[in-house]
Amino acid sequence: MTAKSGLKILFGFIFMSLLAWTSYASTKQGVMAWGGLTTLPDKYWTIATLMDAYYGFITFFVWVCFKEPRWLPRLAWFVAIMLFGNMAMSLYVLLQLMRLSPEQNAADILVARNA
Repeated sequence: MTAKSGLKILFGFIFMSLLAWTSYASTKQGVMAWGGLTTLPDKYWTIATLMDAYYGFITFFVWVCFKEPRWLPRLAWFVAIMLFGNMAMSLYVLLQLMRLSPEQNAADILVARNA
């Protein structure tokens, strides 16, 4: 399987599962009636929110895999992202920005792989 095919499958799954769960949660309770974890039906929107967050973490990790050529840093960042979420993600971006030379643009971190 090529990387392109794998990414299509991954992001197709993310899209379809979020669409399915959001549709299901909508049948249990309107999104505007969500009250957190205070009542039983709210668990559906809580699960939808957690799914959305972790799928976002996975999406960011795909970029980390592009940036990092070695498996050990990839594994370490995966664990950090899954445990600490946006804190780990913001640290990763800050570290990438600090690696830039003064004449480089911030956009360079998006498309250039690490050595």
